[in-house]
Amino acid sequence: MDSSLAPPLFVPPRNGLPLLLSIPHSGRDYPEWLLAEARHGRRALASLEDPLVDRLAWRALAAGFGAVIARAPRGAIDCNRSIDELDPAAIAPDPATGRGASPVGPRAQHGLGIIASRTHRHGALWRRPLSLKRFAARRSATYDSYHGLINAELARLAERHGTVLLLDLHSMPPRTPGAPRVVIGNRHGSSAADWLAAEAAAIATRHGFPAALNDPYAGGHIVERHGRPQSGIHALQVEIDRSCYLANDLMSAGNGFDRTSQLVAALASGLAEALARPATAIAAE
Repeated sequence: MDSSLAPPLFVPPRNGLPLLLSIPHSGRDYPEWLLAEARHGRRALASLEDPLVDRLAWRALAAGFGAVIARAPRGAIDCNRSIDELDPAAIAPDPATGRGASPVGPRAQHGLGIIASRTHRHGALWRRPLSLKRFAARRSATYDSYHGLINAELARLAERHGTVLLLDLHSMPPRTPGAPRVVIGNRHGSSAADWLAAEAAAIATRHGFPAALNDPYAGGHIVERHGRPQSGIHALQVEIDRSCYLANDLMSAGNGFDRTSQLVAALASGLAEALARPATAIAAE
């Protein structure tokens, strides 16, 4: 059952550049048993997706960049949450001890832990809580594999190049008029060097997407877990306004899709080339 969730897809790099893409929230492989457990069906679970972000990356993938892409839906398990962000409404108590999960952090307290329990629009998502045994199987099939692939590829790229960047791609709900359409997060310097975050914002702005740094999204678990800039491993989160690339339904591709895919490719190539420049050139910027 839970172990049958689709494992993440790994796209090996082919261009010899020190950058890896991460796409954790666009999985659309919904097994029938998962939908049967959902109170409101696929529509409620799909509301948790970053729609079509994996397809936005097609130009970057065609240019030879590697990627780790979740295929299991975010509703099944969220690879951008810490393993201890457990919501007792989503995880049942251990029958042997009677102990359940305690909410850790504001996301779990608001129903968006590693297993989402509810959304503001749909309320409770599941017919019953997940057992700890099934949670462990689900984690092994998807979550551990996702982070294991990232770890292994970042280590390989870092050994080859000395420095490497993980570019974690997301989308955000449409923002108010005049607000930046792209938000770059480096957890205020702890997951990636500030100059890399500034370079990402500059690339986005040059391509017609006004950008902000760390506000309102500074970066989630993926960049926190994998970013070690002091060791030459940088991780940036990129949030793109969904109205930039989706139609009015906010689920299907819109008129801006191709332009936004060009932005993703420009971010990947521009940041990889910047990272590959000699340290003396970077220091002079």
